[in-house]
Amino acid sequence: MLASQRRAAILSIVEEHGAARVSELVDQLGVSDMTVRRDIERLDGDGLLERVHGGAVAITPRATDEPGFTAKSTLMTAEKQAIALEAARLVQPGATIGISAGTTTYELARAVRDVPQLTVVTNSVPVAQLLHESQSAAHVVVLTGGVRTPSDALVGPVAVTALAGLHVDRLFLGAHGIDRAAGLTTPNLVEAETNRALVRSARSVCVLADRSKIGIVGLSTFMDLSEVDTLITDSGIPARARQVLVESVEHLVLAEPGRTRQVGDAG
Repeated sequence: MLASQRRAAILSIVEEHGAARVSELVDQLGVSDMTVRRDIERLDGDGLLERVHGGAVAITPRATDEPGFTAKSTLMTAEKQAIALEAARLVQPGATIGISAGTTTYELARAVRDVPQLTVVTNSVPVAQLLHESQSAAHVVVLTGGVRTPSDALVGPVAVTALAGLHVDRLFLGAHGIDRAAGLTTPNLVEAETNRALVRSARSVCVLADRSKIGIVGLSTFMDLSEVDTLITDSGIPARARQVLVESVEHLVLAEPGRTRQVGDAG
């Protein structure tokens, strides 16, 4: 198990149970006491859990919490890569696509960098940089401009104005949280406004989100679930949440390393 996968497993266990002892994590993960303690220290430093004597406790997410790009990129990496590979199947040579900011959408950019003749509209600094540095395909990359957030998104009036005159075939969109009632949310009010502008620019919207985003509610809603054309998540999603998504979005796809499957169409 890679270090990033191990830390993701620790975080998942702590969040599911509210707390976990070091000894319990050692038994479940089959690693040393010192390894678990180092991982807890790293996760505590990233603000993802709280280290306490003998273990760790979960941090109740607040509606305005906004983890940074680096912290998020170490979590659920296998799931994000599988989701990105499935999404990449929807991208044809010569397409015009939008890619929002986020760590899962960054994995999509990595997966499509060899697809030739793409025009990519993005408000993500890392996505733009990755595609700009790709030498294997001729890409046109349109970076919106705007004010940079902790998640490396460019947001605000400059970004919204830039997007107002642009049109993409399909938008690949990330989300901080997904909830049946609240829809797709973000903790950043200005990023929510920019995400709405991205959605307005697209003929079709594909949401990329691993299971850790389900049930999380950020400060501001930028899209209802009923507006989502395709949602790609990982196969570890709980059955009840899976059923909610089947009923709410047009197409739901579950992804896992080496295998993907269509779950069904809503309605």
